[in-house]
Amino acid sequence: MSATIIDGKAIAQAVREEVREKVAAMRTRTGKVPGLAVVLVGERKDSQTYVRSKKKACEEAGIESFGTDLPEDATEDEVLAVVEAYNADPNVHGILVQLPMPKHINEERVLGAISYEKDVDGFHPLNIGRLSQRGREPLFVPCTPRGCIELLERTGIPIAGKEAVVVGRSNVVGTPAALLLQRRDATVTIVHSRTPNPEEICRRADIVIAACGQMEMVKGSWLKPGCAVIDVGINAKDDPSKKLGYRLVGDVEFDSAKEVAGHITPVPGGVGPMTIAILLQNTLEGAERAYAPSSRADRTGDFRITLESQSWSTTCRARAFTR
Repeated sequence: MSATIIDGKAIAQAVREEVREKVAAMRTRTGKVPGLAVVLVGERKDSQTYVRSKKKACEEAGIESFGTDLPEDATEDEVLAVVEAYNADPNVHGILVQLPMPKHINEERVLGAISYEKDVDGFHPLNIGRLSQRGREPLFVPCTPRGCIELLERTGIPIAGKEAVVVGRSNVVGTPAALLLQRRDATVTIVHSRTPNPEEICRRADIVIAACGQMEMVKGSWLKPGCAVIDVGINAKDDPSKKLGYRLVGDVEFDSAKEVAGHITPVPGGVGPMTIAILLQNTLEGAERAYAPSSRADRTGDFRITLESQSWSTTCRARAFTR
């Protein structure tokens, strides 16, 4: 019996509609709307396409979009100056720096300069640090991992008390996905390139999130019958029958996996649409905090610190976190 296909497009559309309705209500209540700023460095065609899709999604949701395009040879200081300007802009509630950036720019430094209160990608050390701790709540969670959890929860797949395996340990998807599963009381194992016999570990799992960047690595024979499979991967596989000469496949061998799993996401049309939907949701939540009647200190929990300079405060917080 084939698995039930988890329709990521439909679930993402539901999330986007919820965001649109809440943005409209915010406009009525406050006269303001959320704002998302996207910084693009260079002229990569794929990055330009991603930025256009994000701006279009903002427009459809009623979110104001801001954008700064910098040339390929822009200096790191020029990029940081743009980030700092958006940090200080009260109409901007989310800042996204499109990756990858040119090699001469230190991505870690640029991402760390984004205010954690506007870090809609969820990669600031303070947000990741809080995600990793029980009893702490990050202001933002990385979009793709949060999208994976939304797919499970909105499909009615239980997480608490289940065994979950995350295939891949990247900072962008694998590690935060494992932390999110753990927060929902799953017993979590991470499988990575140094794991012996990964198939044996996967066979125990009620939930498998594949995010290893290896085309069709996870086979149907790796899976426990009836498990839920979330495939984050997107890879181009040669296919002469297609107009472009290839088709998109995930990190899971879909045809064999769907004969074993109970639920599975397709590629494309599974996790991908959720990433932008969650980006919009994160931006909305940033605006809701900004326009809430509570004080800044209350909104940021343990981050009760008021400093005159945003750039200085960001540096101090980062240093305090890493000591």
